[in-house]
Amino acid sequence: MPSEIIVNTEPFETRVALLENGVAAELYSERESEMGIVGNIYKGRVSKVLPGMQAAFVDIGLEKAGFLYVNDVDTIESIENYRKMSTEELDDEDDLDFDSAAEDEEDQNGFSRPSGWGRRARRGEDKNIEELLRDGQEVIVQISKEPLGTKGSRLTSYITIPGRYVVYMPTINQVGISRRIEDEFERRRLRKLVRNHRQPGAGYIVRTASESMADEDIEANMSFLHALWEDVFKKSEKASAPSLIHSNLTLIQRTVRDLFGSAVEQMVIDDAEEYERCRDFLATYYPHLVPRLRRYEGDESIFDYYGVELEIERALGQRVWLKSGGYIVIDQTEALTTIDVNTGRFVGKRSPEETISQTNLEAVREIVAQLRLRDLGGIIIVDFIDMEREENRTKIFSAFQEELRKDRSRSKISKISELGLVEMTRKRVRESLEHVLTDTCPYCEGRGRVKSASTVSYETLREVRRVRAHNKSNRKLLINVHPEVADRLLEEERRHVEELERRLNVQLVIKADPELHIEGFEVIPI
Repeated sequence: MPSEIIVNTEPFETRVALLENGVAAELYSERESEMGIVGNIYKGRVSKVLPGMQAAFVDIGLEKAGFLYVNDVDTIESIENYRKMSTEELDDEDDLDFDSAAEDEEDQNGFSRPSGWGRRARRGEDKNIEELLRDGQEVIVQISKEPLGTKGSRLTSYITIPGRYVVYMPTINQVGISRRIEDEFERRRLRKLVRNHRQPGAGYIVRTASESMADEDIEANMSFLHALWEDVFKKSEKASAPSLIHSNLTLIQRTVRDLFGSAVEQMVIDDAEEYERCRDFLATYYPHLVPRLRRYEGDESIFDYYGVELEIERALGQRVWLKSGGYIVIDQTEALTTIDVNTGRFVGKRSPEETISQTNLEAVREIVAQLRLRDLGGIIIVDFIDMEREENRTKIFSAFQEELRKDRSRSKISKISELGLVEMTRKRVRESLEHVLTDTCPYCEGRGRVKSASTVSYETLREVRRVRAHNKSNRKLLINVHPEVADRLLEEERRHVEELERRLNVQLVIKADPELHIEGFEVIPI
């Protein structure tokens, strides 16, 4: 199916939509105020070795020193030895299987810490911390856990660089295959492919997403990770400790890495600076994709132009209508998500059984689409309309399985029960769209949800762009918003408001209106 990647960039937020057949299938966002540091790589200096705790404090240039446990310390004695190690074959290379239930732990920024990699990967694991590190020693470390309270960041010197199909471990001489890839022929193919294109002395985890993928796609992913590590290493040789030598990839860069493959016709970006950065990134790591990068130059918001804003609003609703007149109802709780299928206005033309079967079949496609767009995870219960015939239940179940093959997240699904219920699980990688864009509603004390003040403030700033595009003669715009949104615009988002005024050559007057709903706002030319 034809696919496109649409990128909307603002100083305060970047949003990416994957379109399939012109409809938003997946949505990702990254806000400047919420960007973390997990996965960042630093050149640090050991500030204190603690034999009693078998750990060390490492100065990486942040407010608090990072904490490095003995089990997270590589036995490499110095930074210079990374180069030596990367050009030599280490002995006793292992082929490992990784736990299918926890192939890797990856947060929303893409940092990956594979399960099962530690004990067998480490050499000299019985050594004491004082034998591995000394005060003043320079080390390359990666943040594996954000600082919390009075504690500094958790560090590791076992660097992992996650890709779409493999996780690259430049200091661990092992090759692992996800147990979720059960076909033995496929496992042998992937192992041979990785070995033929591996870097000497380095390790890899072949991820579940690589199953059935073309050799060239996996090879391109490996080449990208190798080049990325080479850049990191070159920076570490020139940098002085403490300093940041590699920030985690931006959302746009992760999108290129994970989504911009052979099946995507084009990637469209609406900001000139981000377009140039992405073009440089592609030219360095994926030169064959440069011709498919486009710059959007229309006056209308790119998400409005491609219909993505409407899809987002639809995805925040509880009820989703089907073309036939039926509908599905989606309810999220802490424990699970329930999806109920109803015939609604659809009465069919023949028998009730055929009407029910048609509604369920149409609902299957919409349910999977909503699972992807809303990024629903965990336990999910689907309540289909009861069907009397076994062949109809089998038909719906097969269609459900077929639709789920389009989903990049792993899922397990049980057969339709006598009550018409399907139990399934879907891997939860990040918060659902509802939890990202909304807060618990203060008006109904938690019985429902409303958009957060930050989300409404960003929508308001986007509306300013629309109004300004249609009213270029006005030099002043009045913004009426709820007091919470006004406070947000005048304080946390003040820098972005001023930047927007400068870019659009307009004066913005922000007025708090307590009569407005928190989601309501007005932008009026004056």
